[in-house]
Amino acid sequence: MAKAILLILKVLMILIFTGWISLWLLKPTELWTRKWKGAEESARTTLFGYYGLDFAVYTFPVITLAMIGLVYLDLKTREPRSRQARSSPSAFSNPLVVNSFIGVLSGVEILAVLLFILVLAWTFYAHISHDFKKLMPVKSLKLQLWQLKYLRIATRFGLLAEVCLALLLLPILRGLAIFRLVGIQFEASVKYHTWVGTAMLTFATLHGASTLFIWGVSHHIQDEIWKWQKTGRIYLAGEIAFVAGLVIWITSLPQIRRKKFELFYYTHHLYIVFLVFFMFHAGDRHFYMVFPGIFLFGIDKILRIIQSRPETCILSARIFPSKAIELILPKDPSLKYNPTSVVFMKIQSISRTQWHPFSITSSSSVDDDSLSVMVKCEGRWTSSLFELIQAEVDSDADQTNCIPVAIEGPYGPASMDFLRYDSLLLVAGGIGITPFLSILLEIASAQNSSKYRLPTRMQLIFVVKKSQDICLLNSISSLLQNQSSEGLHLKLKIFVTQEVQANPTARQLLSDSSDQLQTVHFSTKCSNHAIYGLESFLCIAALAGFSCIVFLVFLICFNHIFVPSQKKTSKVSKEKTPSSVVDLLLLSSFLIALTCSSLVAIVLRRRRLKNEIPAPVSQKPGKAMDRETGSSLEEHEIHFGGRPDFHDIFGNFPNETGGSDIGVLVCGPESMKESVASICHQKSLGFQMGAEKKKPCFSFHCLNFSL
Repeated sequence: MAKAILLILKVLMILIFTGWISLWLLKPTELWTRKWKGAEESARTTLFGYYGLDFAVYTFPVITLAMIGLVYLDLKTREPRSRQARSSPSAFSNPLVVNSFIGVLSGVEILAVLLFILVLAWTFYAHISHDFKKLMPVKSLKLQLWQLKYLRIATRFGLLAEVCLALLLLPILRGLAIFRLVGIQFEASVKYHTWVGTAMLTFATLHGASTLFIWGVSHHIQDEIWKWQKTGRIYLAGEIAFVAGLVIWITSLPQIRRKKFELFYYTHHLYIVFLVFFMFHAGDRHFYMVFPGIFLFGIDKILRIIQSRPETCILSARIFPSKAIELILPKDPSLKYNPTSVVFMKIQSISRTQWHPFSITSSSSVDDDSLSVMVKCEGRWTSSLFELIQAEVDSDADQTNCIPVAIEGPYGPASMDFLRYDSLLLVAGGIGITPFLSILLEIASAQNSSKYRLPTRMQLIFVVKKSQDICLLNSISSLLQNQSSEGLHLKLKIFVTQEVQANPTARQLLSDSSDQLQTVHFSTKCSNHAIYGLESFLCIAALAGFSCIVFLVFLICFNHIFVPSQKKTSKVSKEKTPSSVVDLLLLSSFLIALTCSSLVAIVLRRRRLKNEIPAPVSQKPGKAMDRETGSSLEEHEIHFGGRPDFHDIFGNFPNETGGSDIGVLVCGPESMKESVASICHQKSLGFQMGAEKKKPCFSFHCLNFSL
């Protein structure tokens, strides 16, 4: 029964998505324009008005898709996770393009990009061809024919920016993440937000610069540039929106974001100015096309703010000799998350604005009361955290201080499908080992469970600069030495690239690094709250639906109260209603919907906290490595002075582990990801073209540990 419901929901989502794409393809046509004007005129005299029709057709499909997707994910998480046969890798799942400029792209991503370009090209062509057929001179501007044509082209560049804006906010949703339906997590989808944002600003620049050029050559620039029209396009609002968007884009460049994060953070909040003035510039009818992403982002942002309050506190910390810190935080026993999940963390004593994502290194199947993350202290914020922790270690005070911390998440995959392989090849570089720690702990704990059927033969390739970085494996040291009792086989290959030593063993290095660990326990007096995680998928879907109803109700009421009805006034009077008034009614309805949703979410959160507030647990001592029984560590390999030869590793891996269905997971520097992706691409092509039926097939998965 559950599988049938999941199938129905999946088909329904495909139909809604197809309909939404078809809407964008039909909208530029003359047939759609003619029919839609008639539909709006018919709806104008009804209770819902034209605005209700626009919302139902342009905005609601994407919100419905998100709501159905949340229900689908909720049912998916409850479905028994039995081992299923995996299909052979294809160009759609494995890397198809590996390039140092654009990164690693799969067939699915390339298909999506081509579809996006098709929509842009069709939108531009359909509008321009229609404009040129019915080109009518504007008497007030007195433009020549070429100037008039160029002005129409400039206008249509603005529509391309509108298409980009419709997709801009969807990749950065977290709790309401639509991309999670296709297995793409927030930290991976941020690059789509960057691409779409760059395309939007490019089209907006062409739109604005070309329009100003025509105004300049026609000597009307002084008359038009400061104009705030009563109806139609408000030029001044468009100029303000463009400047705000340009500032956001410039401060988002990696060179600025990494060095001046707070500048990036504050200027990014100009998106409110950008969206409001875009609405004034484009009008409410155009705004309904881009409203789905804005609507979902508003709800998502509210839920994130509510979830991060109240703050919890750090229970304890372990300081590694490689200047890395493992933070242990309290969590509610009912909170469950899958491996590779991420939390966002803010420590007000360091910065009141900065949120930083970190991969969870613990497993909720192993640790019921605590959650751990590992931080490599290299940047300004992380170095401040290291100094804060180190100061507590060096302090002679009888009692340590309490360190409050705000947490968002965990955000992670809804299922563990990406781990259902015969064998796993895990490739990590430096702090990129963090998601693999939770994966290995989860697999080890699930070996004797009927809930999961996961691979038992794995190989971990760990590339580090210095031998002291090997200490990051401390949390799985017992797993490395007691594999027979855990029921799995894990082979470790360590590559130390910047050191040359005389044949030390894995046992010696792990033992030496373990002795250098420092542990400090903190006071928990500042907070008695644990991490409870997000609201359930069903609850978030219900809040989204509730927001839609409230928005539509207030929008209808405001328009009937403040906008003259066509039944009572003439059409001429109707047209004199300032467009900014209609836009303000839409904005007011949206803010009221968000406020009502916030109140409901706060009530639900307080009820949850009231019923489930535990005192923070004390940190359990870490598992120390057994010095007497470490024979299994001797089979692991350590190489000094060079990087791994991935061609050799991929060639020997099937013979070492057995199994033809191999999952390849990589997390580390971009150059490492590209090298592994390139080999997976070659292997998948060989599989598709080769005649050997039993030839091993490698399925590539890229994990991200930084944004």
